Formats: sequence, C-alpha cells, structure tokens
Amino acid sequence: MACSTTMLRSVSAQLFRQKTSCRWSKFLSGHQRMTSSVASFKAADLQIKYSNNITEKKPDSDTLLFGHTFTDHMLTIEWSKNAGWQAPCIQPFGNLSMHPACSVFHYGLELFEGMKAYAGVDDKVRMFRPWDNMTRMKYSANKVSLPDFDGDELVRCIAQLIRVDRDWVPKTKPCSLYIRPTFISTEPTIGVSVPGKALLYVIMCPVGPYFRTGSFNPVSLYADPKNVRAWKGGAGDSKVGGNYGPTIKPQLDAEKLGCQQILWLYGNEDYVTEVGTMNLMMMWHNDDGDLELITPPLDGTILPGVTRKALLELARGWEEFKVTERPFKMDEVVKAVKENRVLEIFGAGTACVVCPVGSILYKDETLNIPTMENGAPYATRFFDTLLDIQYGKIPSPWVYDIDSEYDAMAAKVSS
Repeated sequence: MACSTTMLRSVSAQLFRQKTSCRWSKFLSGHQRMTSSVASFKAADLQIKYSNNITEKKPDSDTLLFGHTFTDHMLTIEWSKNAGWQAPCIQPFGNLSMHPACSVFHYGLELFEGMKAYAGVDDKVRMFRPWDNMTRMKYSANKVSLPDFDGDELVRCIAQLIRVDRDWVPKTKPCSLYIRPTFISTEPTIGVSVPGKALLYVIMCPVGPYFRTGSFNPVSLYADPKNVRAWKGGAGDSKVGGNYGPTIKPQLDAEKLGCQQILWLYGNEDYVTEVGTMNLMMMWHNDDGDLELITPPLDGTILPGVTRKALLELARGWEEFKVTERPFKMDEVVKAVKENRVLEIFGAGTACVVCPVGSILYKDETLNIPTMENGAPYATRFFDTLLDIQYGKIPSPWVYDIDSEYDAMAAKVSS
C-alpha cells in the first residue's frame, strides 16, 4: 500500500517544506490548535502518485446518490509499532490488499469521520470545522487503542487531497464533497490485543442530499422502546463502526411501520437520545412558558456532533431564546405535543445538516410534529445560516479555505 512513485510538482514540494509565519493557528482564529507532542506523520513528507485514469466526465449533481461515486485519488498513511508513522501518500483510488486475519475484520478495531468540503460562491473550497472532526477522531482512536496522531497534519494532507481532486467538488448548492477519513487495525494476527499495525486512509465522494426525499423535507420517526443505540460507559460517544452495524435491522423494522428513521431511546424511562445517525433538537415552550431550544447532553450516549456544536453556538450567539442541554423523556415530548407547546423538532448532522421531523410513532400513537406546519422558521434559519457559512456567503472562522496556507506559502516562495 506504500506510495512507490513520487511525482510532486516542484512548487508543491517547496510549499510543504517552507517555514513561514503563516501558521495553522492563524486559520483556527481562536480555536484551540490540535498540534501536540505526539509522534506523527507530517504533511511536509506527503508524496503524490497521480492517477493515469482520470474521470473526465464528472457525475451530474442532480443524479448524485450519497456515497456511491468516488474521486480519482485517496490518501493513505501506514503505521506500525516498530517503525511508527510512515510518509503520507496520495495515490490513485483503488482496493486495499489486506491479510484475512487483520483484527479490523474480527474485532471491529476501526473508526471513521464524516466531513465536507464546499465550493463557495467565490470559487474557493472550504472545509467546515475540520478541527472538531480531528478532536473526535483522536478520541475515537484512543477508545479502540489505535495510535495517536497530529490532527493539524491530517487536515493539511486532506486539503492537498482535495486540491488534487478539486474538479470533483460539486458547484451546485446544496451538493458538496463528502470526506471519509477511516482508521483501521491491520494487525495480521488473531487475538484480542492492542494492534501493532494500522492504516489511516481518506476517500472522498461528491454528494447531494442524504435523504432521497430531498435536503429539507420532514421525516417520520419511530421512537423505539426496545432497541438501544448506546449506553453509558460504552462507545456511543465515539464514531466507531460497532455503533452503526447493529442499527440496520431496527431501521428496517421502523420502515416496515411506515417510518423513515428511528428515534433512539435509553433506559426504562425512555430518555430521548439521537435520531437515526443525527443529533436531535427540539424548539418548544417549556413548562415555565419560556421559548427554549433543548437537546440531550453529552453524557456518553450521545455522539458529539460537529453540526450539533455549531447550532448550539449559533443559538447562544443569537441570544433570542433559552438554549439547554439536559436529559428529557418521551413523556415530556408527548405531553408538550398534546399541549401545543412543541414548535419544531429536527435532526442535525454532517450528512443532512438540518432535517425537520414531521411525526413520531410512539407506543402505537402517532404524534404530529408541527415543524413544517409552522413554517419551520428556526430549523430553516439554522439550515440557511450554516449553508451560507459553508459556501462562503457569510465570512466565518468556522471554515478552513484549503488554499489559504498553500497560497501564503506560494507567495513567499515566489518572492
């Protein structure tokens, strides 16, 4: 899997190796830098092997299915206990060759992330809050005993991968380039133990709306009292594959009941947790009559979503209603719906951004959620604001222009 042929353009080679005052922290604009003292791969060592089979005709944005079409290149970075991290390599997209005893196959030692890059109205390509994905990815890696790495360096490598496959970034809103960093154990021995070999790789695909119903159409939920997605003390707060495989059968059961997604509950009192693979938020008038945005807290059963965090920061910045992270039960939701105190319920996630909820099936009773009947002013505002930030219409420190550091270095090299 190593990249045997290095074909770096001369300017690129200089840019990655130039020392410059244009530091990564500048682009974080106040956000904590990910760099630490851990031994890690370096973007300065990045090697590129360009594909000889470039896809000339990119797929039409109107026909994109989520996760079905991939770009021409991928990023791979190997690690071993004996040699440490190897040089990152951008190479032609292709299959992986692996030993059948690799512990990723047997014990699920793997994790992944979901990120997006957007072609802005100004033709710039931006990633949305990549440092948050790196924080979560490093946390997940520690959870399954995979080696640590420098998040800044991985973001730099991903930015270069996007530059190589820049033509794949859709130009049509709300389409984007989905980025899937994946980290797996390649330890070729059967035995439950800390892996001595691992592979970090990144693949990308142009995507349209996650749901086939469109980008902002309401979904119906089945509040499942039997199946549990995560539990306290488990791995529900990590983005590991083991959290997703067991949800497919319950999802099929929900579809048989006429529902599109599952509202995951927890405990004997049916505490609300997540919806499908999204975080959940509710806009309502609480028992005191206050207008409030409420969402379950990060108690170990909830994945700390990047979009969730962004929405909470937006809401607190607006200072127009209460913003609360606390546990709440389905009984509270049922009571509030019947008392006409629920205004909107919506999911939040990288894939869908903001997804309104139209109904919830719970204990054989369908609760009609008036999200769209009310015009969804809150969900729409969140959705539009995030998209305006992601596509560069609203300047924000939440985005990382993939060319910023590159252009700054290029100016110094040429001067």
